[in-house]
Amino acid sequence: MKSERLNRIIELVTTSNIETQEELVSHLNNDGFYVTQATISRDIRELGLIKIKGNDGRLRYAPAVNKEETERGKGKYIDALRDAILSVDNAENIIVIKTVSGMAMAVAASIDSLNIHEIAGCIAGDDTIMCAVRSTSLVDDVRKALIEYLNIA
Repeated sequence: MKSERLNRIIELVTTSNIETQEELVSHLNNDGFYVTQATISRDIRELGLIKIKGNDGRLRYAPAVNKEETERGKGKYIDALRDAILSVDNAENIIVIKTVSGMAMAVAASIDSLNIHEIAGCIAGDDTIMCAVRSTSLVDDVRKALIEYLNIA
């Protein structure tokens, strides 16, 4: 089922102007692939999809055309992030990430670049990041997705 879904995602972003993860979820649900936005976020990273500017000037998802773009789409700083993050916790609708001193802003910028729709934004100090999640019901899933993506304990 996953390989069929991934193939359908490639087909959709190649033939349609998919601008958001929500649009992709909607198309897939209409096609019988009942998925969440968190699943699509992981699929986008796995496929190495990138955002490109269309003829109309709007950004849309597209397959990467070379290895360099694929690596950039998966995240430039994953190894550095793994070393910088000390802990990931939550308080209500906020994910609190502790980092080594001086790394919070870089980690927050990298998290922002993941374009996780459920995260409204991140605020970073010297060694602490607060990520505002759009709903308290999404916090655990987003926290787990971040931990899984960054491959941290």
